[in-house]
Amino acid sequence: MPNLILVGYVPTPHGEAAVRRATQLASEQGGELVVLNFSSGDAVVEGRRLYDDQLAGLTEMLDASGASYTIRRESHPGNAADELLDLARELQVDLLVIGLRRRSATGKFLFGSTAQRVLLEADCDVLAVKPQHPGR
Repeated sequence: MPNLILVGYVPTPHGEAAVRRATQLASEQGGELVVLNFSSGDAVVEGRRLYDDQLAGLTEMLDASGASYTIRRESHPGNAADELLDLARELQVDLLVIGLRRRSATGKFLFGSTAQRVLLEADCDVLAVKPQHPGR
């Protein structure tokens, strides 16, 4: 039974799916949730960054779940895999939840995969979540 769950969050359907699953687990099992949003800060507008106007929707969803949670927004040079892995080790989390998105083999080769690094290098259990497709 996970007591501390870390979820990597980006404001996309994949990130939403990860947060929904993590909050479900935290609520069912009485665990605590840490939501990490990381952006490298290298662009004026970043699709991965959780902006203030998006924070209200995330907070509303987390409040409705009844789970105990903390939201951390980090923005500095670096990469998401390192941030997730470092925080997971620092907090000694029991479970790390990430969202998965489809990438071509070429895309994975050229750009690497945050999910792949997290799955291979995490010291704790990792749950990889896909968003539900319409009609399922």
